Parts: sequence; structure tokens; C-alpha cells
Amino acid sequence: MAATPGAPDPLGDVSALPAQKSVSVYGRTIRFYELGEGPTIVLLHGLGSRASFDWGRVMRVLARDHHVLAPDQLGFGLSDKPLVSYGVPLWVDMLGGFLHATGTARFDLLGESLGGWIAASYTIAASDPARGLPLPAHLVLTDAAGHRSLLARGGGAFGRPLSITQSQGSLATIFHDRSLATPALARQQFEAKLEAGDGWTVQSFWQGMEAADAFVDGRLGAIRVPTLVVWGGDDRLVPLADGRDYAARIAGARLVVVPDCGHAPPVERPQAWLDAVQPFLGR
Repeated sequence: MAATPGAPDPLGDVSALPAQKSVSVYGRTIRFYELGEGPTIVLLHGLGSRASFDWGRVMRVLARDHHVLAPDQLGFGLSDKPLVSYGVPLWVDMLGGFLHATGTARFDLLGESLGGWIAASYTIAASDPARGLPLPAHLVLTDAAGHRSLLARGGGAFGRPLSITQSQGSLATIFHDRSLATPALARQQFEAKLEAGDGWTVQSFWQGMEAADAFVDGRLGAIRVPTLVVWGGDDRLVPLADGRDYAARIAGARLVVVPDCGHAPPVERPQAWLDAVQPFLGR
């Protein structure tokens, strides 16, 4: 089904992306996109999403100058979905395993939403030599979750049972321009979620939130790599105040606010996001 003209394609125009590859990480199959040549960048998508949605509109542009790795994280997309308790420490370990399995030792790390939380947490963990994890050279956090204040907001647009109505409501929350949350787009998202079958992953994550020991509050000082924080100025899911806190607590970090944009700048305003990120990474 084609996207409504003018609305973001929920699959990030995957027809123009190469076929996903697969790799075994701790005995589980992780599907990922690999394209381009040059310095390696690793892209981490958000909660209830997949690589093609969060990064499909920018992946090919980034690949003009970089070697891009964009996995569907464990429990999402077309990767394996074991019935385990999901949380940020699990995804941090899986990222370390993915980097090892793909032979990735030098890389930049970019994360959006939950992916940003995982990216920040991974970088904190990798800053401890005892963990034996490769440390990213640069870090880009886009509308990253990870602050304990997330508990007060609950599951938001993602904690409700799946339906077409729920899909449309989620899109209206994610995008600043609510006209983008069309019925056709909601149906496509609904179909994609049915295919992914990631409902348990999302519910498990929210159920274990109160016991989570992975919130980044008070731990961001451990991040010493050059960091760029990019935030949608009208994010209704993770407030700009959290972005300002990331930038304030990470030494030398710089904050770029994308105006007239909600929770997913690489999807809603890809060119503005690229304009911020590409000079930082080096084109």
C-alpha cells in the first residue's frame, strides 16, 4: 500500500534500501541494514519501531560518506523476539554483541528515542575499561529517553493495546504536524506492527520500568566522547528539557533544536536533522 502523498512513508521507503542481512548475537538472529563505505556509524531505533522507520529517510544520504549499520534491535522489526524481560541493560549487552559479531571496533553511535537511551547507556558502560566494550568515537542523541521523569509519563502513545485508532493516535503524538497522521499511514503502521509482533517487547519494557536501574540521571558525567544532542522543538513525548539536561551534563556536548518538529526529526524533518548531524560526523 502506498503512502498518502506528502505523508512520511512508515517504512522509510524500504524499497530503495538493500535487503537486510542477519547475524547471530548470543544465539539470537539480529536483522540489520548495511550500506555505504567509509567510517562506520551505527544507528539505533526507538521503542516499538524498526530501523527502516526511524532511519529510512536519512540512511542512504549518510551512506554517501559512511559505512552504515542499522539493526532491528532484539524484540523489534524482523529480529528475534524471545519472551524475556526487556530493558536497557539487555539492549546494551546486545549492542556489544552485535558490534563484536560484525567486527565493528571503530564507529560513531547514533540513537533516537529509546535508541538514544541505549546509546548513552552503552557509552557509559564502554567508558569502563573493565567492560571490554568498544567505545564510540562520537555520540549523537536524538530526542533520547532515559530520564527518570519518564516514569511519570507512563506508556504514553505506546502502552495501549494495538489498533488502527491507537496507531493513528501514536502518529499524532510523534509528529508535530498532526496532519501527517493520516488514516492511510495509520493503517500501514498497524499492518507493520502486526508483522513485527513486538507487543510483548513493549509491554515487558514498560512493566519493568519502575525497577529499572538504567536511568541516566546522575551518570551522564561518565560520557567523555564528543556528543551532539538533537531535539525536536515540539516533542510531546520526551520534553526538550531532557535534551537540555543531556547537553548540560555531558562535558562539551552541543544541543541543536529542530523547530516545528516532534519526537522523530529524522522522519519528520530529515533534512534539518542531516544539516545538524553531518557536519558533526564529518561528511
